[in-house]
Amino acid sequence: MKRIAWGITGSGDLIKETYEIMKDIKKKTDIEMMVFLSKDGEVVMKWYHMWDSIQKDFPNFKTEGGPNSPFIAGPLQVGYYDALIIAPATANTVAKIVYGIADTLVTNAVSQTAKGKTPVYVLAVDRERGSVKTYSPEGREMELKMREVDITNTEKLAQMENITVLKSPEDIYDIVGVKRT
Repeated sequence: MKRIAWGITGSGDLIKETYEIMKDIKKKTDIEMMVFLSKDGEVVMKWYHMWDSIQKDFPNFKTEGGPNSPFIAGPLQVGYYDALIIAPATANTVAKIVYGIADTLVTNAVSQTAKGKTPVYVLAVDRERGSVKTYSPEGREMELKMREVDITNTEKLAQMENITVLKSPEDIYDIVGVKRT
């Protein structure tokens, strides 16, 4: 794998774990990473005190100006990138993808990429029925109950063409062919 596009949505759940894995992959490989954030992805990076880190670790990242700005859907659709990874993905992003709503930079990128041959990988945060433990920006452990509608949408997402739902952030290592640390 030579180039990947990594889209960050407004999920606080799994953002720190995902970020550390992507930083590790960048350090261990010569994979070119194009990082882009939804409007809420930017909010969450700031809320979780990661804004300075992303500027340092991924200085050429892009932030959403609109569904097609910056223009990344074209290069994704024609195969310039070897993969599109959306991690982590909020329930809102998953629902929009499932129902064909492409009104954000991330959902438009997925919609257009899925039409081509570039594989799309999505780490949906609402994957399993029941409760999950996660952490607040201050590191306080929290328990969240997953909603049935969100789990059902993730299951529908897994059935869509050219989209693979990841089970954990660590699955990204396997996608790019890097040994897990």
